[in-house]
Formats: sequence, C-alpha cells, structure tokens
Amino acid sequence: MGRVLEIAQLGHPVLRKIAEPVAEIDENIQQLIDDLFATSEAANGAGIAAPQVNVSSRVFILTIKPSPRYPDAPEVEPTAVINPEILWVSDNTVKDWEGCLSVPGIRGKVPRPDAIRVRYQTRKGDTMEREFAGFAARVFLHEHDHLEGLTWLDHVEDNRDIVSEQEFMRALLD
Repeated sequence: MGRVLEIAQLGHPVLRKIAEPVAEIDENIQQLIDDLFATSEAANGAGIAAPQVNVSSRVFILTIKPSPRYPDAPEVEPTAVINPEILWVSDNTVKDWEGCLSVPGIRGKVPRPDAIRVRYQTRKGDTMEREFAGFAARVFLHEHDHLEGLTWLDHVEDNRDIVSEQEFMRALLD
C-alpha cells in the first residue's frame, strides 16, 4: 500500500537535478513506486516522477486515464518506469496543453514528438521496449523530463501559451 507524499513545487532544487540511475530494484524502490501511484492517484495526475516527491532517482509512473484534470485522456495500463531511455522520437511534433503537479495553477502549450519508442526496466526488473503515441507519449516525455531536471516550462515557445488553470478549465468546458 502506497503513501501519499508531499509534492515538490517549482523552485525546489530537486526538480532541477539530473536524477540518479537505479542500481538495484529493491524494497525501497518498490515502496517508492507504490507511493508514486498513491500520490498520483490522490492528485488526479497522469503520472509522477520520483524527483517530484523529493527522491532523486530515475523512476516514474504513468497513471493515464480520464480524470478531472484530463477528462479526454485515454485509458493506459498503470506503468512503473525505471531507468528509461528514449530510443526514437517521431519527426511529427504536436503542440498541446500540459500541466504539472509541481507547477500548480497554470497550463501551457508544449511542442512534443507525437510518437516515441522507449526502453525501461519494470518493477520486476525486466527490460521492456515500447512505443507510445499521442497523449501517452506526451506524458512519458513529460515525466522523463523530470528525471533530467526539466519541467514543461522549459519547452514553451511563447509565454502567451501559458494560462491559468481556471482559464484552461473554462475553455475546456466551452
């Protein structure tokens, strides 16, 4: 059973550090994964990375499904990702809205590749290669950025593409 952890907010140094590789998938990493799932679920996230809960390890989880924050999200099996590598990104880039549990209150339009191929370890230690497209690719890349000390704000091309959460939700409902 996972615990809901405090989420580091923009400005906290852990969010700007390159996370350390996981050498061994031990009980601490298993507990971290359970805590990430619980924390993402409690915050209606589509995923969360270890640095966002003040742990500088190359681990994140995907919890992609429709929610109040992402009502049109597809349903993707909950996934734990350890030591991810981006193997390929499509040439096709799509600019779409992103938000972040560590950057509350605002959303921004962020250009990202529309499809990716990745390699990572599962929580069982198996190596997995997968392709993601659309929103799932966006979320994977967003969480991977946290392992590199980046946030979606680092990718925004124009400050006019940043809006308050309130205005974003209003436009979504219109």
